[in-house]
Amino acid sequence: MYESLINGDRGSVVTRSEQLASPQDEAADLARRRRYLTGFGAALGGPANVIMQLSLPPVGRGVVESVVESGSFTAHPVKRARTTLTYLAVAMVGDEQDRAAFRAAVGTAHRQVRSGPDSPVRYNAFDPKLQLWVAACLYRGTLDSLTWLNGELDEDFADELYRDSARFGTTLQVPDALWPADCAAFAQYWDSMAESLSFDGEVRAYLLDQVVGLGPYRRRTRFVFGRANRFFTTGFLPQWFRDELGLDWSPRRQRVFELLLRTAGRFLAVMPESVRMQPFDFYLADMRRRRGRGRNLI
Repeated sequence: MYESLINGDRGSVVTRSEQLASPQDEAADLARRRRYLTGFGAALGGPANVIMQLSLPPVGRGVVESVVESGSFTAHPVKRARTTLTYLAVAMVGDEQDRAAFRAAVGTAHRQVRSGPDSPVRYNAFDPKLQLWVAACLYRGTLDSLTWLNGELDEDFADELYRDSARFGTTLQVPDALWPADCAAFAQYWDSMAESLSFDGEVRAYLLDQVVGLGPYRRRTRFVFGRANRFFTTGFLPQWFRDELGLDWSPRRQRVFELLLRTAGRFLAVMPESVRMQPFDFYLADMRRRRGRGRNLI
Protein backbone atom coordinates (compact mmCIF):
# COMPACT_ATOMS: atom_id res chain seq x y z
CA MET A 1 0.00 0.00 0.00
CA TYR A 2 3.00 2.34 -0.13
CA GLU A 3 1.36 4.96 -2.34
CA SER A 4 -0.37 1.99 -3.92
CA LEU A 5 -3.48 1.18 -5.91
CA ILE A 6 -4.68 -1.61 -3.65
CA ASN A 7 -8.26 -0.71 -2.89
CA GLY A 8 -11.77 -1.99 -3.09
CA ASP A 9 -15.31 -1.76 -1.80
CA ARG A 10 -16.83 -4.97 -3.12
CA GLY A 11 -16.82 -6.98 0.07
CA SER A 12 -14.37 -9.07 1.99
CA VAL A 13 -11.88 -11.36 0.33
CA VAL A 14 -11.28 -14.28 2.67
CA THR A 15 -8.58 -16.85 2.07
CA ARG A 16 -9.14 -20.58 2.20
CA SER A 17 -6.94 -20.86 5.29
CA GLU A 18 -8.96 -18.16 7.07
CA GLN A 19 -12.21 -19.93 6.25
CA LEU A 20 -10.99 -23.09 7.96
CA ALA A 21 -9.06 -21.60 10.87
CA SER A 22 -10.41 -21.98 14.40
CA PRO A 23 -10.19 -19.08 16.89
CA GLN A 24 -7.29 -20.91 18.57
CA ASP A 25 -5.46 -21.27 15.26
CA GLU A 26 -6.05 -17.61 14.42
CA ALA A 27 -4.65 -16.54 17.80
CA ALA A 28 -1.58 -18.74 17.30
CA ASP A 29 -1.05 -17.36 13.79
CA LEU A 30 -1.32 -13.79 15.06
CA ALA A 31 1.21 -14.46 17.81
CA ARG A 32 3.57 -16.01 15.26
CA ARG A 33 3.34 -13.04 12.90
CA ARG A 34 3.98 -10.64 15.75
CA ARG A 35 7.21 -12.46 16.57
CA TYR A 36 8.84 -11.50 13.28
CA LEU A 37 7.18 -8.22 12.23
CA THR A 38 9.00 -4.95 12.83
CA GLY A 39 7.93 -1.42 12.08
CA PHE A 40 11.57 -0.42 11.68
CA GLY A 41 12.01 -2.55 8.57
CA ALA A 42 8.75 -1.35 7.05
CA ALA A 43 9.62 2.32 7.56
CA LEU A 44 13.18 2.01 6.31
CA GLY A 45 12.33 0.00 3.21
CA GLY A 46 9.09 1.81 2.40
CA PRO A 47 10.38 4.28 -0.22
CA ALA A 48 12.08 1.47 -2.16
CA ASN A 49 8.81 -0.43 -2.13
CA VAL A 50 7.01 2.55 -3.62
CA ILE A 51 9.53 2.56 -6.46
CA MET A 52 9.02 -1.14 -7.17
CA GLN A 53 5.24 -0.77 -7.15
CA LEU A 54 5.23 2.21 -9.50
CA SER A 55 7.51 0.45 -11.98
CA LEU A 56 4.40 -1.23 -13.41
CA PRO A 57 3.16 1.53 -15.73
CA PRO A 58 -0.58 1.33 -14.87
CA VAL A 59 0.28 1.61 -11.16
CA GLY A 60 2.76 4.43 -11.75
CA ARG A 61 0.35 6.41 -13.90
CA GLY A 62 -2.45 5.79 -11.43
CA VAL A 63 -0.41 7.45 -8.70
CA VAL A 64 0.93 10.45 -10.62
CA GLU A 65 -2.46 11.13 -12.25
CA SER A 66 -4.56 10.55 -9.13
CA VAL A 67 -7.15 13.23 -8.40
CA VAL A 68 -7.69 11.99 -4.83
CA GLU A 69 -5.99 14.95 -3.12
CA SER A 70 -6.69 13.73 0.42
CA GLY A 71 -4.52 10.65 -0.16
CA SER A 72 -1.74 12.34 -2.10
CA PHE A 73 1.81 11.81 -0.85
CA THR A 74 2.93 15.11 -2.34
CA ALA A 75 0.19 17.04 -0.53
CA HIS A 76 -0.02 15.07 2.71
CA PRO A 77 3.16 13.02 3.24
CA VAL A 78 2.63 12.37 6.96
CA LYS A 79 -0.98 11.32 6.46
CA ARG A 80 0.09 9.09 3.57
CA ALA A 81 2.69 7.40 5.76
CA ARG A 82 0.08 6.84 8.45
CA THR A 83 -2.32 5.27 5.96
CA THR A 84 0.40 3.02 4.59
CA LEU A 85 1.55 1.75 7.98
CA THR A 86 -2.04 1.35 9.14
CA TYR A 87 -2.75 -0.81 6.11
CA LEU A 88 0.23 -3.04 6.86
CA ALA A 89 -0.87 -3.34 10.49
CA VAL A 90 -4.44 -4.16 9.54
CA ALA A 91 -3.35 -6.72 6.95
CA MET A 92 -0.90 -8.58 9.18
CA VAL A 93 -2.15 -8.18 12.76
CA GLY A 94 -5.69 -6.84 12.46
CA ASP A 95 -8.84 -8.93 12.77
CA GLU A 96 -11.49 -9.45 10.11
CA GLN A 97 -13.56 -6.50 11.33
CA ASP A 98 -10.51 -4.26 11.02
CA ARG A 99 -9.86 -5.47 7.51
CA ALA A 100 -13.48 -5.08 6.38
CA ALA A 101 -13.63 -1.51 7.71
CA PHE A 102 -10.33 -0.50 6.17
CA ARG A 103 -11.25 -2.17 2.89
CA ALA A 104 -14.41 -0.09 2.68
CA ALA A 105 -12.58 3.13 3.59
CA VAL A 106 -9.88 2.66 0.96
CA GLY A 107 -12.44 1.70 -1.67
CA THR A 108 -14.44 4.85 -1.00
CA ALA A 109 -11.34 7.05 -1.22
CA HIS A 110 -10.06 5.49 -4.46
CA ARG A 111 -13.16 5.08 -6.60
CA GLN A 112 -11.79 7.82 -8.84
CA VAL A 113 -8.45 6.07 -9.45
CA ARG A 114 -8.89 5.08 -13.08
CA SER A 115 -7.41 6.21 -16.35
CA GLY A 116 -8.86 9.11 -18.29
CA PRO A 117 -9.05 9.74 -22.03
CA ASP A 118 -5.57 11.30 -22.09
CA SER A 119 -3.81 8.66 -19.96
CA PRO A 120 -0.94 6.95 -21.81
CA VAL A 121 -1.89 3.57 -20.31
CA ARG A 122 -5.20 2.16 -19.15
CA TYR A 123 -5.70 1.38 -15.48
CA ASN A 124 -8.39 0.82 -12.90
CA ALA A 125 -7.65 0.59 -9.20
CA PHE A 126 -10.00 -2.39 -8.87
CA ASP A 127 -7.99 -4.48 -11.33
CA PRO A 128 -6.84 -7.48 -9.23
CA LYS A 129 -3.78 -7.98 -11.44
CA LEU A 130 -2.53 -4.50 -10.55
CA GLN A 131 -3.28 -5.15 -6.91
CA LEU A 132 -1.41 -8.44 -7.15
CA TRP A 133 1.72 -6.60 -8.29
CA VAL A 134 1.47 -4.18 -5.37
CA ALA A 135 0.98 -7.06 -2.93
CA ALA A 136 3.91 -8.90 -4.52
CA CYS A 137 6.13 -5.86 -3.97
CA LEU A 138 5.05 -5.69 -0.33
CA TYR A 139 5.95 -9.34 0.14
CA ARG A 140 9.28 -8.88 -1.63
CA GLY A 141 10.02 -5.86 0.55
CA THR A 142 9.15 -7.77 3.72
CA LEU A 143 11.32 -10.69 2.68
CA ASP A 144 14.25 -8.41 1.85
CA SER A 145 13.94 -6.48 5.11
CA LEU A 146 13.88 -9.61 7.25
CA THR A 147 16.80 -11.08 5.34
CA TRP A 148 18.96 -7.98 5.70
CA LEU A 149 18.09 -7.65 9.38
CA ASN A 150 18.35 -11.31 10.41
CA GLY A 151 20.33 -13.17 7.79
CA GLU A 152 19.17 -15.84 5.37
CA LEU A 153 15.78 -17.28 6.34
CA ASP A 154 15.43 -21.01 6.82
CA GLU A 155 13.10 -22.82 4.46
CA ASP A 156 10.25 -23.39 6.92
CA PHE A 157 10.19 -19.77 8.02
CA ALA A 158 10.40 -18.55 4.43
CA ASP A 159 7.37 -20.68 3.56
CA GLU A 160 5.43 -19.33 6.56
CA LEU A 161 6.29 -15.76 5.63
CA TYR A 162 5.14 -16.34 2.08
CA ARG A 163 1.80 -17.78 3.17
CA ASP A 164 1.28 -14.90 5.60
CA SER A 165 2.08 -12.36 2.91
CA ALA A 166 -0.93 -13.38 0.84
CA ARG A 167 -2.79 -11.12 3.27
CA PHE A 168 -1.25 -8.08 1.58
CA GLY A 169 -3.51 -8.84 -1.35
CA THR A 170 -6.45 -10.77 0.06
CA THR A 171 -7.06 -8.13 2.73
CA LEU A 172 -8.56 -6.14 -0.11
CA GLN A 173 -9.30 -7.38 -3.62
CA VAL A 174 -6.78 -10.01 -4.71
CA PRO A 175 -8.56 -13.39 -4.86
CA ASP A 176 -6.82 -16.13 -2.92
CA ALA A 177 -6.49 -18.19 -6.11
CA LEU A 178 -4.54 -15.38 -7.80
CA TRP A 179 -1.75 -15.41 -5.21
CA PRO A 180 1.01 -17.76 -6.50
CA ALA A 181 0.82 -21.12 -4.78
CA ASP A 182 4.29 -21.15 -3.19
CA CYS A 183 7.68 -19.45 -3.17
CA ALA A 184 8.75 -21.13 -6.40
CA ALA A 185 5.58 -20.03 -8.17
CA PHE A 186 6.09 -16.53 -6.86
CA ALA A 187 9.65 -16.44 -8.22
CA GLN A 188 8.27 -17.38 -11.64
CA TYR A 189 5.62 -14.67 -11.41
CA TRP A 190 8.17 -12.06 -10.32
CA ASP A 191 10.54 -12.91 -13.17
CA SER A 192 7.66 -12.92 -15.66
CA MET A 193 6.82 -9.31 -14.78
CA ALA A 194 10.27 -7.98 -15.78
CA GLU A 195 9.28 -7.22 -19.38
CA SER A 196 6.24 -5.26 -18.19
CA LEU A 197 8.17 -2.85 -15.97
CA SER A 198 9.31 0.62 -17.01
CA PHE A 199 9.31 4.25 -15.86
CA ASP A 200 8.16 7.07 -18.09
CA GLY A 201 9.64 10.52 -17.60
CA GLU A 202 6.90 11.80 -15.32
CA VAL A 203 6.89 8.76 -13.05
CA ARG A 204 10.71 8.77 -12.90
CA ALA A 205 10.75 12.45 -11.91
CA TYR A 206 8.05 11.85 -9.30
CA LEU A 207 10.03 9.05 -7.71
CA LEU A 208 13.37 10.86 -7.71
CA ASP A 209 12.03 14.22 -6.54
CA GLN A 210 9.22 13.21 -4.21
CA VAL A 211 10.10 9.75 -2.90
CA VAL A 212 13.91 9.65 -2.99
CA GLY A 213 14.38 13.40 -2.53
CA LEU A 214 11.65 13.77 0.14
CA GLY A 215 10.15 16.59 -1.91
CA PRO A 216 6.91 17.00 0.06
CA TYR A 217 8.73 17.55 3.36
CA ARG A 218 10.10 20.77 4.79
CA ARG A 219 13.61 21.89 3.93
CA ARG A 220 14.88 21.07 7.43
CA THR A 221 13.54 17.51 7.18
CA ARG A 222 15.16 17.05 3.77
CA PHE A 223 18.45 18.39 5.12
CA VAL A 224 18.47 16.05 8.13
CA PHE A 225 17.12 12.89 6.52
CA GLY A 226 17.66 13.32 2.79
CA ARG A 227 21.02 11.56 2.43
CA ALA A 228 20.00 8.69 4.69
CA ASN A 229 16.73 8.22 2.83
CA ARG A 230 18.52 8.11 -0.51
CA PHE A 231 21.11 5.64 0.85
CA PHE A 232 18.63 3.17 2.33
CA THR A 233 16.15 3.51 -0.52
CA THR A 234 18.88 2.69 -3.02
CA GLY A 235 20.17 -0.14 -0.85
CA PHE A 236 16.80 -1.86 -0.66
CA LEU A 237 16.29 -1.74 -4.42
CA PRO A 238 17.31 -4.57 -6.77
CA GLN A 239 19.91 -3.40 -9.26
CA TRP A 240 17.54 -3.03 -12.22
CA PHE A 241 15.57 -0.35 -10.40
CA ARG A 242 18.75 1.50 -9.42
CA ASP A 243 19.90 1.50 -13.02
CA GLU A 244 16.56 2.72 -14.35
CA LEU A 245 16.51 5.66 -11.94
CA GLY A 246 20.22 6.44 -12.16
CA LEU A 247 20.84 5.77 -8.47
CA ASP A 248 24.54 5.19 -7.82
CA TRP A 249 25.64 2.19 -5.75
CA SER A 250 28.94 0.45 -5.09
CA PRO A 251 30.36 -2.62 -3.31
CA ARG A 252 31.51 -0.38 -0.46
CA ARG A 253 28.04 1.09 0.00
CA GLN A 254 26.62 -2.42 -0.09
CA ARG A 255 28.94 -3.51 2.72
CA VAL A 256 27.97 -0.50 4.83
CA PHE A 257 24.29 -1.11 4.11
CA GLU A 258 24.53 -4.74 5.20
CA LEU A 259 26.52 -3.88 8.33
CA LEU A 260 24.03 -1.24 9.45
CA LEU A 261 21.02 -3.47 8.92
CA ARG A 262 22.57 -6.51 10.54
CA THR A 263 23.52 -4.37 13.56
CA ALA A 264 19.97 -3.02 13.74
CA GLY A 265 18.69 -6.58 13.51
CA ARG A 266 20.68 -7.59 16.58
CA PHE A 267 19.15 -4.73 18.57
CA LEU A 268 15.65 -5.55 17.36
CA ALA A 269 16.10 -9.21 18.35
CA VAL A 270 16.47 -8.30 22.03
CA MET A 271 13.83 -5.58 22.15
CA PRO A 272 10.45 -6.29 23.77
CA GLU A 273 7.75 -7.12 21.27
CA SER A 274 5.81 -4.04 22.36
CA VAL A 275 8.70 -1.86 21.19
CA ARG A 276 9.56 -3.79 18.04
CA MET A 277 5.96 -3.73 16.84
CA GLN A 278 5.78 0.06 16.80
CA PRO A 279 4.34 1.92 15.03
CA PHE A 280 2.11 -0.95 13.87
CA ASP A 281 0.36 -1.35 17.23
CA PHE A 282 -0.07 2.40 17.60
CA TYR A 283 -1.67 2.82 14.19
CA LEU A 284 -3.90 -0.23 14.56
CA ALA A 285 -5.18 1.07 17.90
CA ASP A 286 -5.66 4.53 16.38
CA MET A 287 -7.64 3.07 13.48
CA ARG A 288 -9.89 1.19 15.91
CA ARG A 289 -10.50 4.35 17.94
CA ARG A 290 -11.39 6.31 14.82
CA ARG A 291 -13.67 3.52 13.64
CA GLY A 292 -15.45 3.49 17.00
CA ARG A 293 -16.02 7.25 16.79
CA GLY A 294 -17.25 7.11 13.20
CA ARG A 295 -14.27 9.08 11.86
CA ASN A 296 -12.47 8.61 8.55
CA LEU A 297 -9.99 5.75 8.65
CA ILE A 298 -7.57 7.01 6.01
